[in-house]
Amino acid sequence: MKTIINFCPTGMIPTKSVNKNIPVSPAEIIEQTHEAYELGITIAHLHARLEDEQPTYKKSVYAKIVEGVRKHCPELIVCCSTSGRNFPLLEHRSEVIELRPDMCSLTLSSLNFVKTASVNAPEVIMGLLDKMLAYGVNPEFECFDLGMINYGKYLLKKKQIDSPAYWNLIFGNIAGFQPSFSQIGTAITEVPSGHYIALGGIGQYQLQVNSMAIASGLGVRVGLEDNNWYDDKKTVKATNISLLRRVHQLMEINQKQLMPSRELGLYNKKNERK
Repeated sequence: MKTIINFCPTGMIPTKSVNKNIPVSPAEIIEQTHEAYELGITIAHLHARLEDEQPTYKKSVYAKIVEGVRKHCPELIVCCSTSGRNFPLLEHRSEVIELRPDMCSLTLSSLNFVKTASVNAPEVIMGLLDKMLAYGVNPEFECFDLGMINYGKYLLKKKQIDSPAYWNLIFGNIAGFQPSFSQIGTAITEVPSGHYIALGGIGQYQLQVNSMAIASGLGVRVGLEDNNWYDDKKTVKATNISLLRRVHQLMEINQKQLMPSRELGLYNKKNERK
C-alpha cells in the first residue's frame, strides 16, 4: 500500500505567538500548502483564520483558501474542517460544505482536550454528513477513541455508503487513544477492511505515530496543527515543511511510495478535475 500523507498546516489552536511558522492568512496557507504539494502530499486538511488569527467557519474566508489551493495544486485533494471546538451550531459549521471541497472533516463524537472541548452532538454529526452527501463531499472520519470508530461504522450502514471511507485515527490526546502498540493495533482492526486509514500523533507523539504508521503500510497525518516542535526536548520550533520532509525520509527508509491524490479516488464528483 502506498502512503497517504494528510497535510494539516494550521488547525484552530496554534498562533504566531506560539510558533511564528504557523500559516494563518489565506495567502500563507495557500503558499505553504503549495510548497507541501511540490514536495509530495495526498490531502490538504485546511482550517481558516480571521485577521486576528482566531478560527472562523466563514465560507467567504474558506473560499479564498480553496480557490488558491486548487489553482496552484490542481491534483490535490482539498479537505476543509467542520470542527466543533469553537462553533457548535450546525448552520455555522456546515457553511464550508457549500464550497464543494473534495472532503470535509467529521469528528464522530464529542471529546475533551486538555483545556477545551469539541462538542459534536449526534444531530449535528448527522446533519453535517447529510449535507456532505448532498453536495458530493466525502467525509473525513476523525476518531479519537473506539466509540468514534463504532459510530462511523453505524453511519456508513445507516446512510448505505458503500465506497471505502477515509479514517483519521488520532493518538496522544489525554482523553482518547494513546500511542501504544496495543491501542493502535486495536483501533486499526476496528476499521472496516478495505478502507483508507491514516494515523496522527499529537505534540511529542507525532513522530512516533508517523513512524509506526509508515512502517506498517498506513497513511499519516502531519503538520503544525498537531505539533509545534521538531524535537522532543522542545528546542527547535517546527515548520510544516520540516515535518513533511521528515515523513518523506521515513518513507524512503521504509521503501514506501507516496499515494497520489488521484489514486485515493476521493475527488468531489460534482466538481471533478478536468
